[in-house]
Amino acid sequence: MRAPDLDRILSAMLRTYDGISDLNFSVGHPLQVEDFGELKPVFVDPPIERLTPYQTEQLALTLMQGNRRLMHEYLVNGSCDCSYAIAGEARFRVNIFRQRGHCTIVMRKLQSEIPSLQSLNLPEIFSEIAKEKTGLVLVTGATGSGKTTTLAALLNEINQTQAVHIVTLEDPIEFVHPIGRATFNQRELGHDFDNYPNGLRAALRQAPKVILVGEMRDRATVEVALMAAETGHLVVSTLHTVDAGHAIHRILGLFSLGEESQLRLRLANTIRYIVSQRLAPKIGGGRQLLTEIMGNNLRTRESIALGESENRSFYEIIEASSSFGWATFDQSILSAYEAGAIDEETARIFASKKGKVIRAIDLMQKMRGIGNELDTGLRLDLPVNAFR
Repeated sequence: MRAPDLDRILSAMLRTYDGISDLNFSVGHPLQVEDFGELKPVFVDPPIERLTPYQTEQLALTLMQGNRRLMHEYLVNGSCDCSYAIAGEARFRVNIFRQRGHCTIVMRKLQSEIPSLQSLNLPEIFSEIAKEKTGLVLVTGATGSGKTTTLAALLNEINQTQAVHIVTLEDPIEFVHPIGRATFNQRELGHDFDNYPNGLRAALRQAPKVILVGEMRDRATVEVALMAAETGHLVVSTLHTVDAGHAIHRILGLFSLGEESQLRLRLANTIRYIVSQRLAPKIGGGRQLLTEIMGNNLRTRESIALGESENRSFYEIIEASSSFGWATFDQSILSAYEAGAIDEETARIFASKKGKVIRAIDLMQKMRGIGNELDTGLRLDLPVNAFR
């Protein structure tokens, strides 16, 4: 398949729906797009009702563009990552993987414009996160929860407000940051560096103030990232975990039990914020961002260093620190429900502590019911002698 033919197919797919985030090419299925979180079939001219193994293989080879490294990774590891662009129209992050002997492709559509904290309606505390000078900031969540977009908005805020050198290590580069007050050097895995640990070690010699690590994938990456955070750099990165507590446990799980005590102390001293994200269906279409935000204070440092206990859990600490701009997922869910952004069923599904959220929703509904009765202006009209 020639690149112009692939571009024509991709362009046709992008025009089918308004909320497309991913394109999916799987053997035995038609062309598919993910529209606001729901996978939907699309049909192009000429129609492709069911993709064959040969068709997906030809698509994959066109996307690899003859890159031997990508072909080697696919053959040896069973998957590879790359980027692809349609000139003047769209850019994609591409994952090509093997399943049941066949080739499957998932293409994530990347935004062309750099998002801002305001355009994403992120909490005000993100402005404070952008002012951090040292330490570790983690954004966690499932695949497709908007972690990279949030980090791009955070770096954009730094770019608009601080004259600093920023080095990014990405796989692949998703947002190309414009010239602002900051100077960006964006490096792509496979093209500009061979692996994250080596890229990080090199970054320490490049005089950055801020380092973006695309993902904390392994022990070696975490070790170098912690060292960078401890030596006066601000390191921002992502993890695939559901909340702040699991982020800590995920990092600890990469090391041996004998190293846990020392690692806990290092994390307690370096972690500045952990932001966890979930995307929930929004009333009227689209998706609503739900966030859990945990900062750094004496109680969080103690919980990281000594571990959680019955009277010392991250959930309770975050809940009690809402006045500082922190929030649990449940608090974020209740705020979205109260604002009419999500419905009751969605709130129940995404809640961390379902009982607490259900009780809070019931209370809101009762309060709304009382308010409605008072606003009707109805009065009980009885004869004067009715109670005699």
